[in-house]
Amino acid sequence: MVYRVEPGIRWDHQVIFDLIPHRASVLDLGCGNGELLKRLIEQKNVWGLGVEKNIVRVEGCIENGVPVYHADIDHGLHQFPDNFFDYVILEMTLQSVTKPLDLLDEMLRLGKSGIVSFPNFGYKGVIESFVKTQRMPRTKALPYYWYDTPNIHLFTAKDFLDLVEEKHIKIEKGMSWIKGEIKDFTEEESPEAEEILFVVSRK
Repeated sequence: MVYRVEPGIRWDHQVIFDLIPHRASVLDLGCGNGELLKRLIEQKNVWGLGVEKNIVRVEGCIENGVPVYHADIDHGLHQFPDNFFDYVILEMTLQSVTKPLDLLDEMLRLGKSGIVSFPNFGYKGVIESFVKTQRMPRTKALPYYWYDTPNIHLFTAKDFLDLVEEKHIKIEKGMSWIKGEIKDFTEEESPEAEEILFVVSRK
C-alpha cells in the first residue's frame, strides 16, 4: 500500500484511516477533538466512539458530531466488555499516561486489534541534540520544554519491541515516519524514525 498524506493531515491519521475497513467499530482513546473519528465516520461509515478527559476537547468532539465519552483513560474502561471493538486507537498518547502498561492491556482487552503511535525517543536527532546541548531535546515531534511536557514515560522503538515480546503481544504491522515519508518499520532503521505506528493484537 502506498501512503499519500493529504495536506493538513497527520501522517499517523492517514495510515490509520487507510488501515481501518469500512463499517468497522472503532474506539479512539485520547481522541482529542475527534478529527480522526469524524473522517472515519463520514468517509468509511465506521461505528466510532472517542474517549477524552479534556473538557474543551470533548466539546470539540460534540461540535464535530463525534460520539464521545468524557473519562480519564488512566482509570480504565471496565464498562465495556472484552473484544467489544474491532479496533482501538491509541495515537501519540501511551507516553503521556500514568500507567502505560495497564492502558496497553486495556486496549487489547477491548479491541480485536490495537493501533498505537508514539514519538520515538531513540530517534537519532533527539539523541544527538541531547549529547550536543546537554538539555532535554526539542524537535518538531517533541516541541515541549522539560517543565511543560505531557510526556512522562520516555521510550524508544526498541523499548516497545522488548515490551510486546515480554507481554506476548503480536505486531501485525509497523510503519515509521522518516524524513517526511511513511515507510515500513524495520528495527535497523528505527534510529531514523521520528515517530512510529504499530498494529498489535494478542498472540
